[in-house]
Amino acid sequence: MKTPFAASDTRSRRRLIALVAALVVIVVLAGVGVYGLLTGPPTSDRGPDRGGGTRPAPVVTAPGEPTPTGTPSLPALPEVEASDDPETFARNVATALLAWDTASGLMPLDYSSVVLAVGDPSGAEQAGLASDVATYLPTREAWLELRQYATAQHLTIEDAFVPEAWDTAVEQAQPGQLAPGTVAYTIEGTRHREGVWNDEQVTSEHPVAFTVFIVCAPAYETCHLLRLSQLDNPLR
Repeated sequence: MKTPFAASDTRSRRRLIALVAALVVIVVLAGVGVYGLLTGPPTSDRGPDRGGGTRPAPVVTAPGEPTPTGTPSLPALPEVEASDDPETFARNVATALLAWDTASGLMPLDYSSVVLAVGDPSGAEQAGLASDVATYLPTREAWLELRQYATAQHLTIEDAFVPEAWDTAVEQAQPGQLAPGTVAYTIEGTRHREGVWNDEQVTSEHPVAFTVFIVCAPAYETCHLLRLSQLDNPLR
């Protein structure tokens, strides 16, 4: 934590410690959630690209609705840029997943909808993915607290690679257990946060690592997100 000021008394020190604690997103998901990936593609021969299958629509709150005259409009939600290259897509997902700004007027569900929008069109992993994404974002209560300090976050990526553990999983998988084009990428980088404390800018940096499970060609023309590992508990 780098602060441009020092606390003047015990009470201020305690408040500063509370802020630092609030800046850490508590991850409650225990486990990687790979089980769903091993069930393979839907058995129906009418895949989503052929008109079959349904996909639950991501939840989007008020920002997508017209705003009353005289009410400032909220900023447009970012998007996960599509790609047919697995590593590029994995990086795009990671960047969007850890990018948010409490001062934007948006809420955690708005940011989660961005990631859910690039989920597997079959919908088979959508419920699990929604649970995964929720652990990467502050709760509503924490969000409202962080908003008081105009807290924002973004990720810089240092490395992205297919972990050896995934290669082992693929080797041990039975035929048909994994959809064609399914792959895992472990992302390593630094999470940057900034906010305002007593009218002074406060910043923090923390190394992070996690794994994204995606499916690309030949299953789909562009890549889609299946699941996420627990934050800081990636496949190696």
